[in-house]
Amino acid sequence: MSLELPRMGHEVTVCPDGLTAAAALERNSYDCILVDLDMPGLSGIEVIAKAKALSPQTDAVVLTGKSSLDTAIAALRQGAFDYLTKPCKLIELQALLQRVAEKRELTNKYLAIKRQLERLEGKSQLIGPSALMDQVRQLIAKVAPTNSTALILGETGTGKELVARSLHDQSLRADMPFVAINCGALPESLIESELFGHRRGSFTGADEHRVGLFEVANGGTLFLDEIGELPKAMQAKLLRFLESGEIRRVGENDSFTVDVRVVCATHRHVEQMVEDGDFREDLMFRINTFEIHLPPLRERIEDIPPLAAHLILRFRPGARPQDEHFSPEVVRALSSHVWPGNVRELANVIEHATILCPSGPISLEHLPTKFESRRLRSPAAAPGQLKAIGTAPQTLREIEMQVIYQALERLAGNKPKVAEELGISLKTLYNKLNQSNAPLEKSA
Repeated sequence: MSLELPRMGHEVTVCPDGLTAAAALERNSYDCILVDLDMPGLSGIEVIAKAKALSPQTDAVVLTGKSSLDTAIAALRQGAFDYLTKPCKLIELQALLQRVAEKRELTNKYLAIKRQLERLEGKSQLIGPSALMDQVRQLIAKVAPTNSTALILGETGTGKELVARSLHDQSLRADMPFVAINCGALPESLIESELFGHRRGSFTGADEHRVGLFEVANGGTLFLDEIGELPKAMQAKLLRFLESGEIRRVGENDSFTVDVRVVCATHRHVEQMVEDGDFREDLMFRINTFEIHLPPLRERIEDIPPLAAHLILRFRPGARPQDEHFSPEVVRALSSHVWPGNVRELANVIEHATILCPSGPISLEHLPTKFESRRLRSPAAAPGQLKAIGTAPQTLREIEMQVIYQALERLAGNKPKVAEELGISLKTLYNKLNQSNAPLEKSA
């Protein structure tokens, strides 16, 4: 076994007796232990009990002679995974260890689902027809099938975790766990244990063995949100994993290998953090193999109406997409807001409105008070440019023109840039402006 199991890809520790095995279990955790029943010092059943007390996730396989089947059955009742009679065939042992690995994989999937259940909202969807979001979707499609690390950059609330989920869903790891953690949400004293796990008794409060998120995500994707908040000591440990693929639980001496794709995100400027000495330069080069920039909501206002329509279905479970959920005035008000909180702020506004108006079209009076000053306001056209539409657009056509006028005002009438930002051709833009019966002036 000590010769053949490593050739099968297993890491093996050999112990000559029960006492040595118990000492090894004190130092490290193992996925599986193979124990004889009759050993000096401690019996096989005592070693199994020791392993289960230290690491409940460890599976045990009993090796026994044909005359000791009753004892083997007793070991099964003590929590052993299975038993083999001696002399056992190598192919039988290989098949049994494969079953142990499959069980552990299912356990990790269960733990991942359990930890993410409250936040899980189904398969990821990137809503928005804008050209900027099309670029994001194209980048995701290119990097998803690879194993490269990815760095998602964007302001708070833009949906960086949704991009990471989309990347995972389109990858070859889609059937394996997706595990997310906010690096800034945990105290520095606990983040190492959360990521890498710990042994019972390794520090004050470690009352039981804990599986780390790297181990839970084995075979899948680990999303490290707000990577800029990661303490310097943990940056070194993350760099070590990215270079070697090895992790070590807190309180253990030996490292072991996991297969995890790391995706990171931050709203901070990593290059500036490197210059300030707050972030390791070598780690920055490791995590930004492929960058995805997620634009803020104010730069893709044409995405606001479809996003609002998508979000309201979340807060009105029985609603239908074809129902009229917003008055034209509300769509105009939402499209003219700056949205410093981005999509997260939009979701809060929609939830607020659905509380006040659980059914039927949402009107201006259902929006938060910060929209009061916009209820009767219509953006004026820039000097010498196009006239603005009325204060209360009543048709989809008028709402569309409102978006165009706002873009013209923001970009000082530069129509090629307006067309590029809105994701339409320059010819289409001129056609829409001609149809609005507004006088056109040549762009610069």
